[in-house]
Amino acid sequence: MHSCDDDLAQFAATGAPPLPASEREGHIEHDGASLWYAACGMRGDRVPVVLLHGGLGHSGNWGHQVPALVAAGHYVVTIDSRGHGRSTRDARPYRYELMASDVRAVLDALHLERVALIGWSDGACTSLILAAQAPERVAGVFFFGCNMSPDGAKPFVATPVIDHCFERHVKDYRQLSATPHEFDAFVEAVSTMQKTEPNWSAHQLAQIRVPVTIAQSEHDEFIKREHAEYLARSIPGAQWQLLERVSHFAPLQRPAQFNRALESFLAQLV
Repeated sequence: MHSCDDDLAQFAATGAPPLPASEREGHIEHDGASLWYAACGMRGDRVPVVLLHGGLGHSGNWGHQVPALVAAGHYVVTIDSRGHGRSTRDARPYRYELMASDVRAVLDALHLERVALIGWSDGACTSLILAAQAPERVAGVFFFGCNMSPDGAKPFVATPVIDHCFERHVKDYRQLSATPHEFDAFVEAVSTMQKTEPNWSAHQLAQIRVPVTIAQSEHDEFIKREHAEYLARSIPGAQWQLLERVSHFAPLQRPAQFNRALESFLAQLV
């Protein structure tokens, strides 16, 4: 059982636990970016699992989840979004559709025909867009902590938890990025996307044809609960899951609780 890190003080100090040794890792060149990925575990009968991190973060933020999923018998792929972590980007503005195409390029390179997508924050939005673009490639989406239209976001209010997370992001960016001195420009570019995208209508949500779980934390700092509930109502067959006692950073705060939610979702996929 993992201990709790509700205020993210431990995360700020040391980061998440390191990812396990990968079976395969490297970079894939796609559409102006060099995309870093890592794959862990053994390929088997279960659908592979792809973890997509949140904005300003990187794959290492899944340090509590990857070992648990591998131990449960899953083949797990992590991807650093363009411009995040060890991945690079070109000068174009960030767009969720572009990042969804990046994920698809990694799937193609790894010969993964169909995967389960676990998305956290920006990674959740990217996951759902990819599911809409290529439903034949997506067995299901675990959508945690994101909005699909700007009115789903709360006004930003700084908190000690957010400050601790941001502190870690600064350190990791300087350590991992190919452009370690451009953090401020990176934040501005990602924030611009987050403020203006996505803009999905109820009609677009109703076209989703893969299993989706909308997971919302009880104390999410960024996403309105009523928006998450709206997503669950608007996506055909979507399941709703409330994660109690945690915030937008549940995978780091109470990983055992979050991992149980992931396993419950994955157990339903065929």
